[in-house]
Amino acid sequence: MKAWMFNGVGSPIDLAEVPDPTPGPGEVVVDLKAAGLCHTDVGITDGTMAEILGFTPIILGHEAAGIVSAVGDGVENVSIGDRVAVSAMGDGKSGVLGQKNIGVGRHGAYAEKTLAPASEIIPLPETVPFEQAAAATDAGMTSYHAVFVRGGLKPGTRVGIIGLGGLGMTAARLAVLGGGEVYAAEINPRVHAAGIERGVKQVVDDVKELAAFELDLIVDFAGFGTTTAGAIEVVNSGGRVVQVGLGRAEATINTHLLTMKEVELRGSIGGTPADTVEVLKFISSGDLAISTQSIGFTEIRSGLEQLARGDVGGKRLVALFD
Repeated sequence: MKAWMFNGVGSPIDLAEVPDPTPGPGEVVVDLKAAGLCHTDVGITDGTMAEILGFTPIILGHEAAGIVSAVGDGVENVSIGDRVAVSAMGDGKSGVLGQKNIGVGRHGAYAEKTLAPASEIIPLPETVPFEQAAAATDAGMTSYHAVFVRGGLKPGTRVGIIGLGGLGMTAARLAVLGGGEVYAAEINPRVHAAGIERGVKQVVDDVKELAAFELDLIVDFAGFGTTTAGAIEVVNSGGRVVQVGLGRAEATINTHLLTMKEVELRGSIGGTPADTVEVLKFISSGDLAISTQSIGFTEIRSGLEQLARGDVGGKRLVALFD
C-alpha cells in the first residue's frame, strides 16, 4: 500500500510503498476513506513535538475514518464492511496523549490502510460522511471535551471562546448546541462572520473586550500567554478558564486576580471515545458540520506545509481517498 512516511526531524514526509497491515488477535484493518490533518503533526515534523513519538520511521496521522476490511481472532464487536472511525486517543483510559495511539505510538492514517485495536473502533452512523467523521475524532473530540467535560457547560452558561480556528469554531458551535450563550474573541476579522453564522452572539477582536459579556466560562484555543492572562482578567468571579491552545509554552498570569476572584484554571487535552461519539451524534442530526477543506491523498505533504504557514483559515484539512 502507499503511505506517507516520517523518517525524522529535518526531513519532510515521503510517499512510500509499504506492506499491507495484517490484523492480529483483537485487531482490525481499516481501508481509509478520510484522514484529517492536525497541527500536532506539524509540531512533530518540525521537531517541537517529536518527543511524543514512539518510534521512527512512522506513518503519521491520527484522524482516521474508513471501512473495515479485515478482522483478527477474537473480534466480536466489529465486522468486515462496517463504516468506522478510529479513536484518536486510544481506548480513553490513559487520559493523555499516549504512546500507543494511532499516528503516535503506531502507524497512522496517512496511508491507504491502518491497523487498530477493536477497542478503539467507533461505529459511524450512515448519515455521517467520512470527511466529517475523521475531523470528529480529534477536532470535534477535543472541542467537546474542553467545553463540556473540562468546562462543565450547562444550558444558560455564558461562555467565551478565544480563537475561532478549526477547534475554536467547532467548540463555539458545540457550545451553542449545548444551550450556552456564546461570545468569541478572534484577531482575524475574516472569520468573524462564520462565527456569527454558527450561533455566536458577538465576536470581538481582543480578549479583554469579552469583559462586557460577564462570562462564567472562557475556553482558550489560542494559548498565546496574553490570551490566558486576559481570560483570567475578564472572566466572572468564581468563573472557570479552560486552556487548550499552546501557542506559547509559558504564560505570565496575574495570580492576585486568580486568587481574589477565585478563578478556576484548567488544562484540557484531547478527550475520549465517548466524547467523539457525542460529536458524531451532533453531526448525524445535522446540527453540526465541522468546517473542513478537502484535499487528495497525494496532497498530504503540501497540506501539512499549508498548516505550518497558517493558511487554512479556520477549516480542518481532510484528505479524501479514492
